Amino acid sequence: MNNLGAIDLNLLVVLDALLAERHVSRAAIRLNKSQPAVSHALARLRVLFDDPLLVRRGGQLEPTVRALEIAPRLAEALAHMRQLMGSEAFDPLRERHVFRLAMSDYAALVLLPKLMAVLRRGAPNVDLIISQASREVMMSQAIDGEIDLALGVFPVLAEDLRTSLLFEEHFACLADAASLGDEKTMDLTVYLQRPHILVSLRGDTGNEIDLALAAAGHKRRIALALPHWSAAPGLVLGTDLVLTVARRILPLDAEAGPLTVFYPPFAIPPFAFRQIWHRRRDADPAHRWLRDVITQILGASEAVPAIA
Repeated sequence: MNNLGAIDLNLLVVLDALLAERHVSRAAIRLNKSQPAVSHALARLRVLFDDPLLVRRGGQLEPTVRALEIAPRLAEALAHMRQLMGSEAFDPLRERHVFRLAMSDYAALVLLPKLMAVLRRGAPNVDLIISQASREVMMSQAIDGEIDLALGVFPVLAEDLRTSLLFEEHFACLADAASLGDEKTMDLTVYLQRPHILVSLRGDTGNEIDLALAAAGHKRRIALALPHWSAAPGLVLGTDLVLTVARRILPLDAEAGPLTVFYPPFAIPPFAFRQIWHRRRDADPAHRWLRDVITQILGASEAVPAIA
């Protein structure tokens, strides 16, 4: 280890990928190498460091104590080397990369159409794999290296996770225009008399809307609870149902047609929508590029669509 001339420094690039991905196949894709080549490199690294580095537990690779000590210093050293060699930038037009993102279908609705348009125009060899999970699971996946990035609402972050604010989201209501008659909105009394749609992964009432109502001493009737943001607006048409959700998934006033969008008749605190990642990804040029692209698409300065 003291004789750098006797060490294949390419092995350190493989180790960096393995520590980030914690999966031989994913590291191979990231490095554009075959799985056997990465497995062979891992065997050589274990001899080089006289440590297992990554051990299989519960169907996945987990770093040893020695590997956890190495990871941040190795990532920093390689970042400096890339800068020294003038290769610190990621070239999306030429380089191939696969990113794994975790998000709800709300995030998919507000991000993916614009993101895919950007990627197909300016990063044709960049591919995405999207998964969905609870915020707790997404944080765990980011820590374990199962995903590159998670998008959602994260009031409290686990240790070693980084975050950036993408925007602050507000709530709005949707109802069938015919059911409102000549009105363009409804007061709290009418709101509480109506049956409601709840969008929730767990189907419970531990959400911002019902917590705000409970704080004011009120409770609404949930006629339908479902986990799909994308399906919810279409279920309002032709019914007396009211949907109260994040404003960005509802149609603009000019596009609402037989539906009416209006402000809730009570105060609901807005929520911060963020992207999160593990600190080991901080210096990764490709990862930094993707974070910047997402920030540009969903930047915190983006205005909430107004309600007439």
